[in-house]
This record gives sequence, structure tokens and C-alpha cells, in this order.
Amino acid sequence: METVTQLLHSIQDVGRDDVRGGYSRAVYSTAELDLRSWFVDQAQRRGLDVETDRNGIIWAWWGKPQEGALVTGSHLDSVPGGGAFDGPLGVASALAAVDILKNRGRTPDRSLAITVFPEEEGSRFGVACLGSRLLTGAIDVDKALNLRDADGNTFADTARSNGLDPRHIGPDPESLARIGQFVELHVEQGKGLGAHGPGIAVGSSILGHGRWKLSVHGQGNHAGTTLMADRSDPMVAAAQIIVAVRDAAAGQPDARATVGRLTPVPGGTNVIASRVDMWLDARHPDDAVTARLIESIYAAAQDIAAAEGCSVFLTEESYSDTVHFDPPLSRQIGDILPGVPVLATGAGHDAGVLAGYVPSAMLFVRNPSGISHSPEEYVADEDADAGAVALAEVLGGLL
Repeated sequence: METVTQLLHSIQDVGRDDVRGGYSRAVYSTAELDLRSWFVDQAQRRGLDVETDRNGIIWAWWGKPQEGALVTGSHLDSVPGGGAFDGPLGVASALAAVDILKNRGRTPDRSLAITVFPEEEGSRFGVACLGSRLLTGAIDVDKALNLRDADGNTFADTARSNGLDPRHIGPDPESLARIGQFVELHVEQGKGLGAHGPGIAVGSSILGHGRWKLSVHGQGNHAGTTLMADRSDPMVAAAQIIVAVRDAAAGQPDARATVGRLTPVPGGTNVIASRVDMWLDARHPDDAVTARLIESIYAAAQDIAAAEGCSVFLTEESYSDTVHFDPPLSRQIGDILPGVPVLATGAGHDAGVLAGYVPSAMLFVRNPSGISHSPEEYVADEDADAGAVALAEVLGGLL
């Protein structure tokens, strides 16, 4: 029987990023593939039957695969330079919870599965929770297959090189029907539990959130020969648009908007860019407010671009409405874990995608600083182990 801390310690060197710090474990990278192999090995050590479905989701079964099973799990991929807990904590906790239940002599009355979803972060192909979106049909298959990473590789080609058949990728009603209830444990990614609050919380909802691409087009030219007055520089427009994004979100209570990635084309130091692509993440509890926020950002971007002699185009890459987790399941969990606080989150999760199709719930484990998507993300050993115990209690109560 291994604790969560011991399990996480065994993968602490996988995918370390010496440049950014933390971990870079993009889907189907060497690091993420190593973690998938680690999970399969850990599951088989526990006598679980492991399979990978046509969308690359790993299922580890305690009991016969069947409809209406109780399912838990999370993801193993990370953002570039991410922390050690975002994703792997939920997977390691699920393995530890099985150990706890087996150590108690528990034999499940219904089948239990641990799942590992690919490309939850969207850090390689740009769409978060891609695995669960494909499973449920929440994304157009052709769009998904034609997604490209920074090196120009399509998702279809990458999937094919990792043993999947692109012809069979997409909605999988048979696999989806095997999920009777889904419970995901995850590190908390904000300050909701505080540095000295309780170690565990039950999720109530996820903010509506989406990703958009803003492409600013200007005139590429020579940096040394083009006078300042003669320029149509999309980088100058992009800089002002980023500030406008900040100001628009700051002016709307409870809104969050971030430009986290920017790519100039062609990207030379002595070259005025011809185009600048930037990716916008925006969130708000009210989906109508999110829509208005994006409209206001795009209107401001168009004015800014025009003033610099440029043009700008907006493309939605993904969007998820505000999610409220299944009330009956949440009440069951509240009865199993009496007194545990209820917490909303601004972070997206596979549980949020699945919630539109099957009863879903989340448990959060305290992150004292509230810092996530950063090497500084942290969970104390005692909180990690307490989270696994709480997950075991929930799974045991639902089996």
C-alpha cells in the first residue's frame, strides 16, 4: 500500500523543465507517455484491468467493465512549466484510494474504474479537456483532428503515431455509458481553502470559460530601414490590446481575462512582424457576461488595430458554459463527508465536461498559497494523504 506522497515521489523527475522550472508534460510527449506507462504499471500492480479507448483515454477497472460504473480519475499532462500536483494528484489519489479500500477488505458492489484523460490542459493542441470532449461529442471531430501543435503536427497524425486510429476518434456512447457517476479529485487552484482552512472541499461549480485567438495583421518590414511613421506594426497593436484585455476584465466584477501566449510572425529580432497571434482566456460565472466581455474586447481590439494601420480577427477555439455539479451526487458526498466546505472554482476540468452528460462531482485538496499553473504550486503531504482518504470514503460510500 502506497501513499499519495510516495506515488508522486516516484514520478518527481519525469518531465522536469530546466528552463521554465516545474514540469512540462504535453500530451503524447516523452514525459506524458512515461507517466501513462507509470499509471498502467501501477494499476496492474493493484490487479486492475487496463485498456485504452479509441480517444486515448486510459481505463483501469476494478471489476468487470460495464454500464453505470463508478469512475474517478484526472489527467497527467501539464501546462508548460506547471506544478507537480495539477492532474497527477487526482490520479495518484485514485490509486491510493483503491489501496485504502482493499486494505479495509472492501469488495465493490459495482464496478469501479480509474480514468486518465489526455490533453486536459490543451497545452499542445490548444483545446482544453480534449479527451473528454471527444468522448462526449462536445467538439467537432474534424476540428479536433485538424488541430495543430506549435510544430505544425496535426492531432490526427500525432494520435496515429501513438497507436490510435483517427477514423475511430470521436463520440463514444458505449464508453460514456460506462460512467454511472464521475468523481474527480484535484488540487485547488485558488485561495478558496486558505492557508489554514480545511484540507478538503467539495466542488459546487466551474466558471464558464473559453479560449479565443486574436490575429493582428500588419505590414512586415525591415526594422532598420522603415521609419517609425511608416509602420503598420501588429506588435504595437498587440501590446495595446493586451492592456485593453486587462482593463476590460478589471471593469467587470468577477471576470477574468488573460493573454497567456503570443506569437509574432516571422519572429525575427530585426524584423517588423507581419502578424501577431495571441491567445485569450476569459471567464465569468454568467455566460452572458462572458459573451459581452469578449464583444467589448474585440471592439477595442479593432479600434486599436485600425489606429496602428492594422487589422484584427477573432476566432473562438473552445468554450464551456458555467457548470453546476450534480445536486443529488453532491448531497451524497456531503453526507459521506459531513462538514466539508463547498467551493466553486474558476478552473476547467474533465469533470466539468462530463457533467453535461453524467452525474459528476469534484473534491479539492488545499493549496495553501493558491498558486497553480506554476512551479510554486504546493500541497502538503498530510493534505495529499487526507485527500486520498476522503476520496476512498466517497468511493466506498457510493459503491
